[in-house]
Amino acid sequence: MDWPIITKSLASYQPPPNFVDYQQTCADFSWDAVRKELDGLPDGRGLNIAHEAVDRHADGSAAEKVALRWLGKQGEVKDFTYADLKAQSNRFANVLRTLGVGKGERVFSLSARIPQLYFAVLGSLKNGSVFCPLFSAFGPEPIAQRLERGNGRVLVTSERLYRKKVAKLRSSLPQLEYILLTDSDEDQADNVLSLSRLLADASPTFIIPPTDPEDMALLHFTSGTTGKPKGAIHVHNAVLTHYLTGKYVLDLHPDDIFWCTADCGWVTGTSYGIIAPLVNGVTNLVDEADYEAERWCRNLEQHRVNVWYTAPTAIRMLMRGGMKPREKFDLSRLRLVHSVGEPLNPEAVVWGEEALGLPIHDNWWQTETGGIMIANYAALDIKPGSMGLPLPGIEAAIVHKTAGGGVELENQPDCEGELALRVGWPSMFRGYLHDDERYRQCFVDDWYITGDLAQRDADGYFWFVGRADDIIKTSGHMVGPFEVESALMEHPAVAEVGVIGKPEPMIGELVKAFVSLQSGVVESEELRLELLGFARKKLGSAVAPKEIEFTDNLPKTRSGKIMRRLLKARELGLPEGDTSTLED
Repeated sequence: MDWPIITKSLASYQPPPNFVDYQQTCADFSWDAVRKELDGLPDGRGLNIAHEAVDRHADGSAAEKVALRWLGKQGEVKDFTYADLKAQSNRFANVLRTLGVGKGERVFSLSARIPQLYFAVLGSLKNGSVFCPLFSAFGPEPIAQRLERGNGRVLVTSERLYRKKVAKLRSSLPQLEYILLTDSDEDQADNVLSLSRLLADASPTFIIPPTDPEDMALLHFTSGTTGKPKGAIHVHNAVLTHYLTGKYVLDLHPDDIFWCTADCGWVTGTSYGIIAPLVNGVTNLVDEADYEAERWCRNLEQHRVNVWYTAPTAIRMLMRGGMKPREKFDLSRLRLVHSVGEPLNPEAVVWGEEALGLPIHDNWWQTETGGIMIANYAALDIKPGSMGLPLPGIEAAIVHKTAGGGVELENQPDCEGELALRVGWPSMFRGYLHDDERYRQCFVDDWYITGDLAQRDADGYFWFVGRADDIIKTSGHMVGPFEVESALMEHPAVAEVGVIGKPEPMIGELVKAFVSLQSGVVESEELRLELLGFARKKLGSAVAPKEIEFTDNLPKTRSGKIMRRLLKARELGLPEGDTSTLED
């Protein structure tokens, strides 16, 4: 159906949005002007994300303002001011320096949302080291792949996660020198150390060394359709995008309480669960617990949240539960709701108006873009189901690749093509670690080809169509089929595997595996359950398949490549398209 446009009444917005006239803002925009809104390191020593996020506030009038409000699973509440956050991140930076961990070296985390995680992120950036978060739900193999490919030297984790998922991998990870345990008061071994002890012994004073804006700062892994996970490199200059999107998209104001529900293992949990709110000087709410409808609504009420950034999965779960939050909770402080992870269906946007009193603003970006690129804004009307309009300073286009290896721009409205961004924005990824050729393939002329298919309407709004490849988006996670297939292939009963994403209203897509068994192995319900458990143990719940179907033969090309596209078409009853390369 055609959903009516949601028209905004700016008179109801208090405080007024950070920008009102989109066209004029775009016309007047320059990244140099954004840079001047930030401080830079003292004495012209460069630009450092942690300085802009913490120290510039701690050294000024906001020193005693709450920067981080942490909610523990058991109901604990701990406040950390900007001054506290400066001291604790300084201590972590000094810990790294004491251990001999220096500029450019990788610090990984495998952790729940606990205060030490935030100290580690900011302290690593201060030290000039590179921070790389991992999902605590990952199994041993995805963890090992990322630590090995990312040259991990330090891992911040809990004792339970270390013993369960990492300890047995140590012999295969010679570069992993130090394990810093967040919940142990004593060292477990010479290189398995108590982080609380180290922090207590470290100085709260630290001078951030010179940091070039192009110095590597963050490493975010994202799965591809084939091969190993890709490590997207981001630099300190990305803070300009974090700051601007916090100001223009999230519409953050100094007195706001902001809550991003994303886990730090996902790029959203770093860019918008840590950096953007702190750079904009607001109070950042962090809940250690996972989704639970009553708890989340209670958080919004009790902590007087003004701006909420969450995932479509959570929104759909609230919808399916039949919950009417405003009937039970006081959400009068809530001013703006944003969603990201997979496209937000129009029903959810409209449901927000009915259940929360506010429409939900969808936005689009990728691990590779480092920050929000296309969004719905506080001051602008919403077309339910649309990604919105490009961020000021971002040139987005619909393109078609030409036979000559270039691209041509699609200027007609509502025509489908590949979504592309003109290169040059500050948070654009600077490479895939150890894979220069793969990085080069992402660009044609002056355009970054996103791999997403989209349309642009006559008003300039962009609409997501689908992925140009096989990537699976499930509950906000990006899952590469090859990673799942490889794990299942290790089971002795399995001969071949093909994995697809199957649409599922609650989580976007669920991971489904088609399994061909070894000769002589008989399919059974017991074996199917065994394979599901096997995959879950190896990959973790975030990546493992939710469904397994046995099949005698998988469709393959003549070169032996499994045709996932054909598997998906047959599963969903869609046209099979070109089958000329299908093996006889």
